[in-house]
Amino acid sequence: MTNSKPLIWRDVRFWRIVLQLVAVFLAVIVVVILWGNLQRNLQQLGIQFGFDFLKQQASFDIGEALINYKPTDTYSHALWVGLINSLRVAVAGIFLTTIVGVGAGIARLSDNWLVRNITMVYVEIFRNTPLLLQLLFWYFAVFLSFPKTENKISLWGFIGVSQNGLELPWFTLSPEFSALLLGLTFYTGAFIAEIVRGGIQSVPKGQWEAARSLGLKPGLAMRLVIFPQALRVIIPPLTSQYLNLTKNTSLAIAIGYPDIYFVASTTFNQTGKAVEVILLIMLTYLTLSLTISVVMNLFNRSVQIKER
Repeated sequence: MTNSKPLIWRDVRFWRIVLQLVAVFLAVIVVVILWGNLQRNLQQLGIQFGFDFLKQQASFDIGEALINYKPTDTYSHALWVGLINSLRVAVAGIFLTTIVGVGAGIARLSDNWLVRNITMVYVEIFRNTPLLLQLLFWYFAVFLSFPKTENKISLWGFIGVSQNGLELPWFTLSPEFSALLLGLTFYTGAFIAEIVRGGIQSVPKGQWEAARSLGLKPGLAMRLVIFPQALRVIIPPLTSQYLNLTKNTSLAIAIGYPDIYFVASTTFNQTGKAVEVILLIMLTYLTLSLTISVVMNLFNRSVQIKER
């Protein structure tokens, strides 16, 4: 008997590869058509496309910068300052919102009636209120209502709260940064709390019973048995919330925090380079989102059950 190989067009893997190549080809065609239309429209309007403006003097001030900046620096340097400010909020926000969300999600399942219902009220209020409204509340109704610096409120003897922001022993957080960080943290934390609650509830009850039979206390059972299994359900939607938080930092312009979008808007207003600036903003947020996705996908892969 002779072994005849199956025809290639009857192989499912072959058609998957073909469909992917077709999709890439169509995407390239769409990009080429759009780019050609853009070039023709700019020529008709007499606008020269290019990024030479990045070498020009910015001539505007940035109220908050982690690296040295002065108005005589270039637009490219100003955009770097804005990018660092955005990363500062995004990284701190992801860290804090994870703590708040995980804590609130576990508290939603607490046997304590008061803790469970207080957490429910927090989740329902922050999840169902527009983020922009929350940012304005934190900035105008909270931080700007604090006393002036000379009459600052002292918390625990080493934290000062005033209209100047949060004064810590090592550094001071501006009211704009503090309002943005708190708004993003509590807003996104409310969504993460529900993700965590759903993930924990997806773990079979038999796992709880097995943990109790081993003599583990509820806290240890949650940390060592239940939560690690719930991570397989939690991480995919958690990644989406991290992406939302990163993109929502662009709302900083509403309260005057100089993030990348704020600086780019000023750059566009002064140079008139709308297309170039928009492309830079899109590329920035796309890069941040892809980076977060890659990291979280690697983490997700590490917590999945390995089949043998």
